[in-house]
Amino acid sequence: MTSTRSEVPAGALAGRRVVLGVTGGIAAYKAVEVCRRLVDAGALVSPVLTAAATRFVGVTTFSALASEPAATELFGAADPIPHTRLGQRADLVLVAPATARLIGEYAAGIARDLLGATLLATRAPVLICPAMHTEMWEHPAVQENLAVLERRGVAVLAPTSGRLAGGDVGAGRLAEPSDIVAAAAGLLAGRRRGRDLSGRRILVTAGGTREPIDAVRYLANRSSGRQGHAIAAAAAARGASVCLVTTSELAPPGGVEVVRVSSAAELAAAVRAHAPSADVVVMAAAVADFRPVRAIAGKLAKRDGIPELVLEPTEDVLAELGASRRPGQVLVGFAAEVAASTEDLEARALRKLEDKQVDLVVANDVGQPDVGFGYETNAVSIVGAAGVLTRVPLAAKPTIADAILDAVAERLASRADRGDEQ
Repeated sequence: MTSTRSEVPAGALAGRRVVLGVTGGIAAYKAVEVCRRLVDAGALVSPVLTAAATRFVGVTTFSALASEPAATELFGAADPIPHTRLGQRADLVLVAPATARLIGEYAAGIARDLLGATLLATRAPVLICPAMHTEMWEHPAVQENLAVLERRGVAVLAPTSGRLAGGDVGAGRLAEPSDIVAAAAGLLAGRRRGRDLSGRRILVTAGGTREPIDAVRYLANRSSGRQGHAIAAAAAARGASVCLVTTSELAPPGGVEVVRVSSAAELAAAVRAHAPSADVVVMAAAVADFRPVRAIAGKLAKRDGIPELVLEPTEDVLAELGASRRPGQVLVGFAAEVAASTEDLEARALRKLEDKQVDLVVANDVGQPDVGFGYETNAVSIVGAAGVLTRVPLAAKPTIADAILDAVAERLASRADRGDEQ
């Protein structure tokens, strides 16, 4: 039923109090496995089930697996203010699955039941994991409510595509329990790091650029921007002032400055404008290497025959940054490869690091299952001038983001100790 590939950061959940909210959807059965995995990782789990959730899963099951009996009632329990107690002592509130109703009520500030009241009564980080049919997931109201929550700092682990209730197939399937627990651990690991990037200015690029062919067509790649957005969110959570230059249509993380771009030229212009004042530049965007020499003003038509598409190289923004950076600035590049082996991948990353004159290169093999473009997960090797610094096996992208920022924080601290910053 579950994948075991996502890695939980060591100790991130040990001793942490997690309120596990379960709402009324068929995916509620997966919450049982989420509960078990949280407890196995050392978390103290307090399950909170909505009335609708109990139509799919049993209170007794969660009470048996969790650290304390499952709660369902806002009124009538021995504790007169259970939502306040749960919300105040929680280190994390995790809702899996989160239905469209829960998302809408949370966005509107409605406390209809114990779970809704707990969400409003906590200052702990919140992670919601939506699950619903594709039509509901794609409805503008649901997407707008999610955007509202993300602007407020709520973390969202988007659903995957797959088999849904009733035999349908499409987007809306709850993320796997292993990925949910890894995302929860990543949030708490970042929390334990504290605000180690306070006072730092970080520029992050995200998404794949689009190079116009004519008025309706363009050259592009499969980058979703999720990894860059996760890095921006993690950097902001760790106290940095963040500027996110993105081509993605994803809702931006809360608390960051957002610059929307489309083409490589637009991205280059935005980076040139913001990089000089940045302490760190993370070039997570998948920038096109080539673009058409000339974009057709109108639309190419079949009757005109097969067009000859002449390409030219785009700006090498990363190399430009490496050649012109100010002292103390940390530069991070990305290398999306299809490699013969891990050693081949890391050797390519080291060559890129040397060629572009950057401090770190984050390399991933996009030919591997569930890695890189378009996925909620990634697996990377972080390479520095001395070689491989760390390898992060397949994990949720927020977990990858914090691993990258750990390496960045070490570089910043080292340069500050040496007095390299100006």
